[in-house]
Amino acid sequence: MSDEDITLTAGDAEVTVRPGNGGRVAGVRVGGTELLRQGERFGCFPMAPWCGRIRDGRFRDGATVHQMPLNSPPHAIHGTARDGAWSVVRTHDDEAVISYELVEPWPYPGLVTQQFALTPDSLTLTLSVETHRLSFPAQVGWHPWFNRALVREDGAVGEDVRLDFTPAWQEERGADHLPTGDRVEPKPGPWDDCFGTPGGVDVTLTWPGQLELKVTSREEWVVVYDEQREAVCVEPQTGPPDGLNTLPRQITLLEPLEATMTWAWRRL
Repeated sequence: MSDEDITLTAGDAEVTVRPGNGGRVAGVRVGGTELLRQGERFGCFPMAPWCGRIRDGRFRDGATVHQMPLNSPPHAIHGTARDGAWSVVRTHDDEAVISYELVEPWPYPGLVTQQFALTPDSLTLTLSVETHRLSFPAQVGWHPWFNRALVREDGAVGEDVRLDFTPAWQEERGADHLPTGDRVEPKPGPWDDCFGTPGGVDVTLTWPGQLELKVTSREEWVVVYDEQREAVCVEPQTGPPDGLNTLPRQITLLEPLEATMTWAWRRL
C-alpha cells in the first residue's frame, strides 16, 4: 500500500495518481491548466468490480444472491476499488502500474490492476480484473470529473465546456436512475444517463478558445453525468448500470476483464 502520490510528466503534461485514495487520478495539468475537479471524492476514479448502480445492492451469480452495502440508497454504486488503498507495482517518469486486491464486502478474491501511460498530448488508462480462483461477474470503467470551466493562465475563468458525441441509443432511465431495459433515441441533457456506442466510445469535450479533449475507448457503453455546476463526467465502461444483473461479464482464470480509455488533447 502507498500513501504517496505518483507524479507522471511528459512535455508540458503532468498527471498525479493517488494510490492511497482509491487509485484515482487526482489531477491532469496541461501547460499548468488543471482539467479535473479537485477534491478527495473527485479527480478520476476507477469503477471495479462494477460500474454505476446495482439495483437494491443485490446481484445474482448462478443460484447465489449477493448483497452489497447500500452506499447510494437504495442502491450500491461504483464498486469497491475506489474505497481502498492500492499498491504500487512500478513507476517511471511517464508510466505507472498500481494494483488492488478485492476484499470484503466483494465476495470473490481477485486482483484489480490499473496502468497509466502519459505522452505530451495524451493519457491512456488500462484497467483489468482477474480472479485468483473462482469465476465471477464483473464490470470495469472510469468516473472522471472534468472541470466545467478551466482557469486561464491570467486567472480568469473560461467558457463552459461543450460536449459532442453521437451515440446509437440512450438507455431509458427509470425513476430509480437505472435503465428500464428499453432503448430510446438520444435526448438532450442535462444527463445522468447511459448511452450505447457500438463502434466504441468517442466523446469530445471542448473548452472554447482553450483546449479540446477526446475521450475514446473500445467499450460500447458510456455514462454522461452533467447535472452538477462544477463538473461534467464522461464514463466509459464495459456494460450499463446494473450490468452485473443485466449484462454480466464472467471472469475466469483464463479470461480476465480488461478495458482501455485514452484522453487525447490539443490546444485551441
